[in-house]
Amino acid sequence: MTLTRRGLGAATLGTGLAAATIRRAAANNLEKAKRAGELVIATEMHFAPFDFTEGGKQVGLNAELFAEVGKELAVKITFQDLPWPAVLPGLEASRYDLVGGPATITKARSERYRFTVPVAEATVALLKRANESSITKPQDIAGKQLGCATATAQLAQFQAFVATLPGTTPPIREYQSFSEAYADLAAGRVVAVANSLPNIAYVAKQRPNVFAVVQPPFGATSYFGYIGRKDADSAPLLDAVDAAIVKMRNDGRLGALQTKWFGQAFDTPDTVPAPTV
Repeated sequence: MTLTRRGLGAATLGTGLAAATIRRAAANNLEKAKRAGELVIATEMHFAPFDFTEGGKQVGLNAELFAEVGKELAVKITFQDLPWPAVLPGLEASRYDLVGGPATITKARSERYRFTVPVAEATVALLKRANESSITKPQDIAGKQLGCATATAQLAQFQAFVATLPGTTPPIREYQSFSEAYADLAAGRVVAVANSLPNIAYVAKQRPNVFAVVQPPFGATSYFGYIGRKDADSAPLLDAVDAAIVKMRNDGRLGALQTKWFGQAFDTPDTVPAPTV
């Protein structure tokens, strides 16, 4: 069959479009990470026991969990340490592949981002000074100066809880990081700080002469997950990370890490649950 110049051009264009389509299909974020040999994750290294530093070195559950994920995906894991308010805008700008806070799986965040399967529970609890005898239950914080990290799901739940208490309570003091909030708590500038139970329990365990957990926790049962972009290019990467985490859950590696860093293992689901907060 003889092709006219017009037909040859159309055939060439069709071949070019097909090749471009194949290239686009292969260039999703998982393939990009595998080609680069690197998965870049943003986090805030002031969120013990998930992410923090000791002697200038990153430690915590995130570092050890993603080391296992890296083995499963055959990529190197590179972390970027950023202030928490900056991590989600950076994700949207495609400056890195994932946010490894982790963050509480919420309705609002789920509308904009895709979460991985949960890695821990995120029920909110209170931390007080160990010698603070006036607070024996969460309701005892009414009328007192309180603290929490800004732009967090814990802050939103804390504000909702405080609104149910009698009397007038000063506005919750917001901090750029929980480390700053804990420092003010130790110094007596606030009387209680709200964070997730795993974080609070870890801090009290590390400094029992300074801090104590206020029981019981409050707020709805919720979970921590890592965050990715909610688009077609990101889906294969998040599917692969989910599969790695579920594999770790099933073979006991995830539970061992939870026990190491939280003092207990959590029965986390192997799919992303409908958000409760």
